[in-house]
Amino acid sequence: MTLKKSFNFAFQIFVRMANIFGSIVKTVYTVGSIPIEFKQKRLDPINAQEKELKRLLRKASLTAFGTYYNFDAILNSDSLFDAFRTNVPVHDYNSMYREWWFRELNGEANVTWPGVVKYFALSSGTSEASSKFIPVTNNMLRSIKRASIRQLICATRYDFPPDFWDKGILMIGGSTHLQYNGTYYSGDLSGISAANLPFWFQYFYKPGRKISKTVDWNDKLNEMVKNAPKWDIGVIVGVPAWVQILLERIVKEYNLNTIHDLWPSLAAYVHSGVAFGPYENSFKKLFGKPVVYSESYLASEGYIAYQIDLNKRIMQLIMDNGIYYEFVPFDDNNFDSEGNIKRDCKTLTINEVEEKVGYAILVSTNAGSWRYMIGDVIEFVNKQRCEIMIKGRTKHFLSLVGEHLSQDNMNQAIDHVSNVMKLDINEFTVAGIHYENRFAHHWYIGCDEPVDKDKILNMIDEHLKRINDDYRVERMESINELFIDVLPTHVFYDFMEKMGKIGGATKFPRVLKGARYDEWVAFISNYTKQ
Repeated sequence: MTLKKSFNFAFQIFVRMANIFGSIVKTVYTVGSIPIEFKQKRLDPINAQEKELKRLLRKASLTAFGTYYNFDAILNSDSLFDAFRTNVPVHDYNSMYREWWFRELNGEANVTWPGVVKYFALSSGTSEASSKFIPVTNNMLRSIKRASIRQLICATRYDFPPDFWDKGILMIGGSTHLQYNGTYYSGDLSGISAANLPFWFQYFYKPGRKISKTVDWNDKLNEMVKNAPKWDIGVIVGVPAWVQILLERIVKEYNLNTIHDLWPSLAAYVHSGVAFGPYENSFKKLFGKPVVYSESYLASEGYIAYQIDLNKRIMQLIMDNGIYYEFVPFDDNNFDSEGNIKRDCKTLTINEVEEKVGYAILVSTNAGSWRYMIGDVIEFVNKQRCEIMIKGRTKHFLSLVGEHLSQDNMNQAIDHVSNVMKLDINEFTVAGIHYENRFAHHWYIGCDEPVDKDKILNMIDEHLKRINDDYRVERMESINELFIDVLPTHVFYDFMEKMGKIGGATKFPRVLKGARYDEWVAFISNYTKQ
């Protein structure tokens, strides 16, 4: 057999193995032969979290961090949870980096986690100007893979047709090209994860390694549009804004009615990063068939939660996969007016939380994050089942004078306007400003249809008054003016491109403050002059 024939034969075997993988997943899950670590288990959350914290403390006990904070003593204490939160301080990025992570970036081993950290995920959230370097260890990568497989297995209950499991998975993330400085690799978490994909997944993975390595978003977009007819996609994964742009480009390029004219097997969309509500109407127009919407919660710090029930748009915290959680009530007692956590904040364990209360999340992980605030605010829908909804970001709220306007409030108001006025409003942001010795809110709405902007503003205002008593009071007392600008949607993405934050996992901030607001105002001023 010639070398070429041998290669072709081996490739055919590989393709065949890949084609039957999905069917095997469903079969073995049904008969119960899949490894237990990949099953979605019913856990006692308190016991699960206690075991997880013990694992983390034991593993890191001989690191510089573990020695400094005497993890051995914490492990031997009568009350593990109390000893941990009493002896280890709460950290934000600045304190974690300044005191510990900078040493790992310089190649030092055994600082906050055993060994040398090989990967760092670049993250700036949606409001920070400079990049953050979040450590990603091999243990964390294994946890991410485990959670991803669990979510895949969880999808077996959706009763997709058998051939669905043979289809491609289009993952629209940041560039998989990683920078190497001689000590570590850095880049988007999606790039780090893609570099560590199991071999059997390569057949399913689209747009493939070559296109995924493309750094420039517009070049990547063009390549994906060009290659779209070659793919048979069953699942799309990505942030709504960039997925929508890609699908609209494909539909336009090939003169389609909907994306299902090209990808008839498309059955699921896994979204993350932002509330999906503002985008839903636009996606319905792009789809010609029903599509399952599934939410996942994968942050640079770890895989935190995913949706387990098709009929409920809520997610379940992953309690046994390398992360220990604490929860900080998101109120004035624990956070200042800029959303910064206070050093003397009150932290709660999973058994101490209440439903329908906003909490900022602290995580301690197998990547060397310790009591680290990731910046998201969640709410428990069902405490017993650890079911949550993301309500916003600690930095993405307005409370100039005590109006306590959350990102969730804003999303609800925009959804209300979109539904009543039959509009597609995919992007928006709001800023709090000083105005005539008092205060005002300035809304910026992304919409590509002719609209009555004063009507939109009035509807937003009235809806916020109904759902937020603090806002209603302060509108009468201190916030004496509201402003609105309606802009083409592309203006938001043009601004992000100018800031170097286009494509992948980046999101437009729902609240603008400080230097980022000044940059936005200057950008809008130049745009309106053109």
